[in-house]
Amino acid sequence: MSSLAEALRGFRATYAREIGAYFGAPIAYVFIIVFLLAIGLFTWEMAGFFETGSADLAPFFAWHPWLYMVFLPALAMRLWADERAGGTDELLLSLPVRMPGLVLGKFFAAWTVAAVALAFTLPMWITVNALGSPDNAAIALTYFMSLLMAGAYISIGAAISSLTSSQVTAFVLSVVVAFLFTVAGWPLVLSGVADVAGTGMAEAVARFSFLTHFEGAQRGVLELRAVVFFVGVIALFACLNGLWATRKRLG
Repeated sequence: MSSLAEALRGFRATYAREIGAYFGAPIAYVFIIVFLLAIGLFTWEMAGFFETGSADLAPFFAWHPWLYMVFLPALAMRLWADERAGGTDELLLSLPVRMPGLVLGKFFAAWTVAAVALAFTLPMWITVNALGSPDNAAIALTYFMSLLMAGAYISIGAAISSLTSSQVTAFVLSVVVAFLFTVAGWPLVLSGVADVAGTGMAEAVARFSFLTHFEGAQRGVLELRAVVFFVGVIALFACLNGLWATRKRLG
């Protein structure tokens, strides 16, 4: 227990610092407002929510991977790039804190902002209950998996942010990586892979897609493999985040 506490030294201070940076400036508020406007537009207008004639949030959740792919790298791009651009990374990495505490403190701060934005969409859940009798257990499950998927996107963005001092570069690279993880399960892509390399390869590619692992939750099915996948992606990129950020300390 003491070794765990030692490894996470600096977590609370880092988390509080990053939360203060998000909510002490317009960053978090602008992110939440723009995200809500975008998800509302895509759900109500582009997905034709009221034309579906069914009281469920399928049109709402269908857009989550695609919007997260852009919005969450934008939220995470400043986490380490801003430190490097301002020269505060040298001071940060010289403090008597552990790298896991720094990495997780920054990650959970960004994930908290994403969770707050997602919480502000709960009136949509209330709306579908007013319109009919949806499967609320399935909706709750999909919200949970959506939040877990959001953590995976943020972990990618945070890790790549540690590679550069440019927030723009961090954003672009994160979107590219997030795009690859997303479209790997897109039917059009899988069809092309199957034509070129066979169905076996297409199935292998699909296993690395956020779309594939989020699909089960959208059907109201809790798949352990999906939970393990998203947690694994978070852990993998958190480890890479620590390794890439440590290069600066060792340099």
